[in-house]
Amino acid sequence: MNRLIGYARVSTGGQDLAAQRAALAAAGCAEIVEETGSGATRARPALAALLGRLRPGDTLVVARIDRLARSLAHLLEVIGTLRGKGVGFRSLGDPIDTAGPSGTLVLQILGAVAEFERALIRERTLAGLAAARAAGRVGGNPRLRAREAEAIARLAEGRRAAALARAIPDAEAWIGTVRRLRPAMPWAEVALAVNAALPRGARPFTPERLKRLACRFAAEGLLDPVLLSPAARRRRGGGEGRRAVEMAAAVLRGRPGLSLAALGEELVRLGVVPPRGGGAWAPSSLKSLRDRAQASGLLVVSTPPPAGRERAMEKQRG
Repeated sequence: MNRLIGYARVSTGGQDLAAQRAALAAAGCAEIVEETGSGATRARPALAALLGRLRPGDTLVVARIDRLARSLAHLLEVIGTLRGKGVGFRSLGDPIDTAGPSGTLVLQILGAVAEFERALIRERTLAGLAAARAAGRVGGNPRLRAREAEAIARLAEGRRAAALARAIPDAEAWIGTVRRLRPAMPWAEVALAVNAALPRGARPFTPERLKRLACRFAAEGLLDPVLLSPAARRRRGGGEGRRAVEMAAAVLRGRPGLSLAALGEELVRLGVVPPRGGGAWAPSSLKSLRDRAQASGLLVVSTPPPAGRERAMEKQRG
């Protein structure tokens, strides 16, 4: 079912959200996300979290486009992200509704204007730098050049907030797996489990990137620092079997309808070898992995396929 989700923002705590809230509710928004923060900065956690959980068919609604972004480039960037996810956008106070041809035309015009604006800014910036060099002046922030601690701290804080805002939309793809598998498994194997559940074509996570994101979230209090501890050493006998169960569960959570034969191929591709070696998993071993994943709570299967049909599919694949 398509959802209309509103976003309302004011710059300071002294301003009132009532007018925006009423307009969004009248437009049919069942949920309204509110935030207090300057439109001049892109580091808005509530907006970043909302963009991360929107689903295809949803529509993001704002009272006016300046509630979403203050710069044209930022507006087009957000709308481009929404369109890439199959999410619509509507501004109640402006002629922008990506569900209709007129709204799309307005966006195309805005995009052309933004490109022209960027070209002018580049031209003026280069001219200004050349004039400054000719006059013997050095560009940049003089407080940063002087290595003032306060200026350096503000720059670092701005970069940290921006990095967190960029990371929040992707957190759903990895944070649950990290919480479940760390620190019992090393980062390389956790990354394999995360990637196994990603949709086709999604950018895979490297162990280094995954650990870096986890450290960032732990520093913000969004993740238990215990998960960053060194991976526990496995006891001989049973460790590899547990890993195979966890990897099979990760694959099946991402693709619930996967057949046993396809599951075996995916496990081999991920480097999970059968218990007795060889290049292929036996159907009985794969069924055992699936059953153990269900029994341990790693996998929930609501309606497992009938055994007869599954055997017939396996014969067709074999």
